[in-house]
Amino acid sequence: MDKILVLDFGGQYNQLIARRVREQHIYAEIRAYNKISADEIKKEGFKGVIFTGGPNSVYDEKSPHYDKAVLDLGIPVLGICYGDQLIAFMAGGTVKSADNSSEYGKTTVYVDENPLFKGVPHESVCFMSHTDFISDAPEGFEIIAHTDKCPVAAMCDKKRKIYGVQFHPEVTHTVFGKEMLRNFLFDICKCNADWKMESFIESSVEKYKEELKDKKILLALSGGVDSSVAAVLLHKAVGKNLTCVFVDHGLLRKDEGDFVEKTFKEKFGMNLIRVNAEERFLTKLRGVTEPEKKRKIIGEEFIRVFEDEAKTLGRIDILAQGTIYPDVVESGKGDSAVIKSHHNVGGLPDIMSFERIIEPLRDLFKDEVREVGEKLGIPHELVWRQPFPGPGLAVRIIGEITKEKADLLREADAIFREEIAKAGIESEVSQYFAVLTDLRSVGVMGDARTYGYTVALRAVTTDDFMTAEWSRLPYEVLEKSSSRITNEVAGVSRVVYDITSKPPATVEWE
Repeated sequence: MDKILVLDFGGQYNQLIARRVREQHIYAEIRAYNKISADEIKKEGFKGVIFTGGPNSVYDEKSPHYDKAVLDLGIPVLGICYGDQLIAFMAGGTVKSADNSSEYGKTTVYVDENPLFKGVPHESVCFMSHTDFISDAPEGFEIIAHTDKCPVAAMCDKKRKIYGVQFHPEVTHTVFGKEMLRNFLFDICKCNADWKMESFIESSVEKYKEELKDKKILLALSGGVDSSVAAVLLHKAVGKNLTCVFVDHGLLRKDEGDFVEKTFKEKFGMNLIRVNAEERFLTKLRGVTEPEKKRKIIGEEFIRVFEDEAKTLGRIDILAQGTIYPDVVESGKGDSAVIKSHHNVGGLPDIMSFERIIEPLRDLFKDEVREVGEKLGIPHELVWRQPFPGPGLAVRIIGEITKEKADLLREADAIFREEIAKAGIESEVSQYFAVLTDLRSVGVMGDARTYGYTVALRAVTTDDFMTAEWSRLPYEVLEKSSSRITNEVAGVSRVVYDITSKPPATVEWE
């Protein structure tokens, strides 16, 4: 099986690069820059190496560097952003601070004829995010792309098959990014498309069958796509040694608790325990308004609930979770900055009574998780359910959380989802939900003054949840949703629609 090494220099998009490679049915393996040597790269048989981006400057003594011997291994190399600058630095080129030449966001790039740009028009839009830039390409390298501000937007040494691009071909904002990566993988690295999602399933099942032999596993089942796929994957590996604990923390969507319990008990025949812990969670959250504190409290309380259940079950060795990669990135693991802590990543308490945690989906993006779910035979309607964060409505209620607010939001959210379904546009929108803001405003109903909450509706389209565009929903859907919510949900006097993309916003409000 052909494989590509993604050498991680601390960029936000390291896993996204690997995902783009896997989309081409080529296996991608991510290693930290300081965890594998140039000799090991050659010995392990990688067909190509991709240097990721990163937040550092190549001239900073504390910034990550690498052995320049990698450029002489005879293995194709592609540097992206910081990785591009690092190649230039290693090969004797000049990297400078951009000053007035820094570029962020969508940028017009002019490319020359080159194997990396086969099928790419001379002028196209790419996503830039850099402060430093290459002012002089190294000896032996030719400049193959530029922008109005950046003289070396891409460079290459054809003879040694070394390429560097200042922009990010892995993100969707780079219009021909996939074509560029395909050219690198197939034409330059000469890879074969011989890795399929079935391979991930088979290797994961075999891995956990051996690794968890005779172990008792407790899985945190939220009923969302991620934890559901993790549950079925592990059930396939360990069978009855897996116990799923579904914590109903009182912050679920309307009728969700009953649906989850019925699906996993009747459809899959799993060991499922439902814990009704609404009062326990709401008591812990009383008076708390700060988003990160909410997440930390929920994360710790989840673990404590699992620990309590484990004591009643007897010996439990392992805690399993449905963590996926965007959770990890936003929680700031590794060298990434913290965007927000996820209850199953950044919210975990330091001391736990479990032997360890396993996260079988940690390296996958949402669409890949869904593909795994389909391959495992999970019903389509469950695999394609709306994403729902572990903390539930807690991250969709701004300010203090109360049962009254949760009940109000449950109804508003159900109405919005019903109207999306009635319009037949569910498959066109990646995620949609209602948010209860902490803002109250004056309204009028039946000639009487009201003073109710403002509900915000949110809908986005995305293929990886690392970036997302706000959805252009039909006005009729928004109008009907607004009318129904203000008329049917007591306590709401105003409905607004969120038209902010990610970035600068996140998909969830908290």
